[in-house]
Amino acid sequence: MERVLAARPDAASAPEPRSVGELADRLQRPASVALVLPRLALPCLQVAEVVAALTGVSGDDLAGLLDATHGERAHGLAAVLEVLADRALVWPDGNGLLHMAAPLRNAWDAPLGLDAPLARLLAGSNSDELARMLAKLDVKPAANRKEMRLTALIDHHSDPARVAALVATAPAATRKLLERRAHEAPEQLGFTMFGAPRTDSTPGEQWAVERGLLIRDQHRYGPARMPAEVALALRGSDWHALFTPVPPGVRSVPATVADVDREAAAASMAFAAHAVSVLGVCAAAPPARLKAGGIGARELSRIGKAARCDEILVRLVLETASAAGLLARDGDRVAATASYDTWAEQEPTGQLAVLLQAWWALPLTPGGSRDEDGKALPALAGAPPCGGCVQARHGLLTAASQLPSGEGAANSADLGVLLVWLRPLVDELPQDTTPFATLIREAELLGALALGSVSPIGAALLAGDAEALTDACRRLLPAASGTARFGSDLTAVVSGTPSAHLLALLDSVADRETAGAASVWRFSPGSVRRALDAGLTPDALTADLAAVAVEPLPQPLSYLIHDTARSHGRMRVVSAACVIHGEEPALLAELAAHRKLTQLGLRLLAPTVLISRTPLDKTLAALRSAGYAPVAEKPDGSVRIERAQRPRAANPLPPPRPSAGRSRAQHADAHTTNARTTVDLPSLAARLRGAPQDIPEPDPWDNRPYDSDTEEIIAGYARNLLFTDVRQLAHAVNDGQAITIEYVATSGNTTVRTLSRLELDAPYLHAWCHLRNDERVFTLSRIHGVMPA
Repeated sequence: MERVLAARPDAASAPEPRSVGELADRLQRPASVALVLPRLALPCLQVAEVVAALTGVSGDDLAGLLDATHGERAHGLAAVLEVLADRALVWPDGNGLLHMAAPLRNAWDAPLGLDAPLARLLAGSNSDELARMLAKLDVKPAANRKEMRLTALIDHHSDPARVAALVATAPAATRKLLERRAHEAPEQLGFTMFGAPRTDSTPGEQWAVERGLLIRDQHRYGPARMPAEVALALRGSDWHALFTPVPPGVRSVPATVADVDREAAAASMAFAAHAVSVLGVCAAAPPARLKAGGIGARELSRIGKAARCDEILVRLVLETASAAGLLARDGDRVAATASYDTWAEQEPTGQLAVLLQAWWALPLTPGGSRDEDGKALPALAGAPPCGGCVQARHGLLTAASQLPSGEGAANSADLGVLLVWLRPLVDELPQDTTPFATLIREAELLGALALGSVSPIGAALLAGDAEALTDACRRLLPAASGTARFGSDLTAVVSGTPSAHLLALLDSVADRETAGAASVWRFSPGSVRRALDAGLTPDALTADLAAVAVEPLPQPLSYLIHDTARSHGRMRVVSAACVIHGEEPALLAELAAHRKLTQLGLRLLAPTVLISRTPLDKTLAALRSAGYAPVAEKPDGSVRIERAQRPRAANPLPPPRPSAGRSRAQHADAHTTNARTTVDLPSLAARLRGAPQDIPEPDPWDNRPYDSDTEEIIAGYARNLLFTDVRQLAHAVNDGQAITIEYVATSGNTTVRTLSRLELDAPYLHAWCHLRNDERVFTLSRIHGVMPA
């Protein structure tokens, strides 16, 4: 059954700009306007755009331009104007003309694709220029003053019939130019170099400029501009601005309160169990952080495998837990905090309420796992706050709450389409194939949405009532279970959510296999041995399990515990730096009790075996210093022979050169004694003659010369490149050649890309990426290699 929501748009936003952050940058101040607009609906911003395009438009003209003069569209326009007036954004004056808050005009660069009105474009013109325009139009002003001439020109161009008749007499090139300019957005003026040649007129432009249909800048910089009145007149009476007063229809199906509560309870119970598992894994083995920041795909996969849940659940738990202070950065890892220990001891209702409140205020969408290029994004990467993500979350529950009571959306994707109408400025994820698919999935996993309807948890979040949220969690989630049912197949099953004590006990002695509405643990010799290694005795372990068992423990489990305990500890492993053994037990007992040897850390393992915590050489020295005569053994058991070491130089020094006072005979004897290698004198002379005569002086400013300024700039920022790679990249920039680079992205992934159309803007390199087939910006410090294309 198709349902149409009420037409009064009391919560949503607009087409241009595209995000809340972009809107805040444009509005700049006051902050109240930037906070109100993201909460307005699409028709509110459509009406505001028309008012921004036409200064001082009347209500009747506004209705005609929006095609809302009668019927449902007229009622929708009246509701929109009431909403805008309530928020002091648009209001009528005593003459029925609509006025707009000044900061709101900055939200659009060219509202409705129109340029400024005629009065603003001609503000810098003199009276003679206006007189020449009126003479071409054969219009006589009431008086020969600038104000009266401007008024006469505005009155003429504001009449669509007179403008159409005037354009009909224009040359063909002028008519074609005016028709094209009337239906396209005005060109934005870029940077103009003073002294540059004037822009040449487009064919047919001069005729329109002489009659005020196009206005040229007084310095003739940039293209001629078409006034808003002229553009609207040329668009014709059948052209209307976009106006969507009725929200998109959402096909609904019956969803009783009991069904919604049951679905929400199952989802929230499963999420609470998964949250305990994920955070338990992180507390036991803190995940490593990437060098670029965040937890990478490998660690996310490890956590998901250990906790037996999907990646979106892992991301959702990590982000909400971090926002709640349960996880924090600890060096190159993300570890649990002291708050986690307190949270882990709470009942499931309290644990879930903490994570729900963190999700509701989270300035990002945790499920976002891919960027625009489809690359994996790390979790907990510290992304900048996103106000649009918060607005999207609030808008989603607002959209679902407007459905009739007792009904829910047949397809949850329809809520995303409705959210686009309610919050046009909020941010969507590039990975979503349908509007806000990831956000809707998060709300369903948390139990805020169930069967396409708002659950009690979602209603409490929407109301901002923390106490009501706790009550809703307590009502939907059953009380924590403190008992388990043990089977003869060495399993333990807990219905519902286990209590903190039961969870700790079963995790210590068994391996968890499933979690959710019912959790299953399996006992094995390895898991029981783990509990015995933790200091539990078989009798204490059996007593603890019997205390939480619904029925007496099955015999296979009791046999497993006692059989494992009998073999546990039959052999022991001890660390030792060296071992002392001998054939006289009395002598070794004397060594163990010797007061001067206590620093060795001696321990008697057997009557003839001692272990020492001190390395062998130091132990030998200590024993000999105490008056004993030990010998050292080799690894094969033979006695190590100790000989005095005679230190010798590895490379003897060359003999000294003969002094000037030595005789030629003495020098010859020394030469013969040292047996020096014979030198080929002719070849040595040839090499000396061929060597350069002038030795260049070193550069006092730089040890390595650069061929160009580009090379020096790149070398200053690309610290990971060799000098040859720097030179090759600089040549590619200067000569406009293609190049292949090895690039490390912020996510830590390494890619090889071929670039062309290089433009250096240190510390960045702008280029066309053949891998992405798009313009990209690369950081020089992240380039690790350069190769020819």
